[in-house]
Amino acid sequence: MFCVGDYVVHPMHGAGVISDIVHERINGTIREYYVFEMPVSGLLLKIPVSNSPAIGIRAVVGRAEAEALLRAIPALVVKEPSNWNHRYRENMERLKSGDLYEVARVIKGLMQRESAHRLSTGERKMLHSAKQILISEIVLTEGCAYQEVEDRINHAMTTEEP
Repeated sequence: MFCVGDYVVHPMHGAGVISDIVHERINGTIREYYVFEMPVSGLLLKIPVSNSPAIGIRAVVGRAEAEALLRAIPALVVKEPSNWNHRYRENMERLKSGDLYEVARVIKGLMQRESAHRLSTGERKMLHSAKQILISEIVLTEGCAYQEVEDRINHAMTTEEP
């Protein structure tokens, strides 16, 4: 169970803070909810405490793990299906996994595709969402500015493995 003030990650929204834990009555049953707030966008979500493990809510990674991810990005191998529908579904599953390496693979694959072909509207939106998920976690982990983290990620994504 998380506490007020804990930094956590929602797989589809990115990193934020538990700003409150509230009890609400719905259909006659009192349930406990985390109030999840994303500092970057100001998004507020109420997440049922009992469902948080199934949703994939987890603590943010540590600084060492975030740095290891940034160093590993140039070596990430991305193989995507050429069929748009299959590629979209695979990328969505990667995002839902909550695994930062899988999120990085989505970003890298879509950025590579964007440099070779024009992305569809859905894929452009997915690229933006995936970047927000990754950036938000590293910002909270390292306490850096948003733009600095975005620049570091973009550099890592376009750097070839030595």
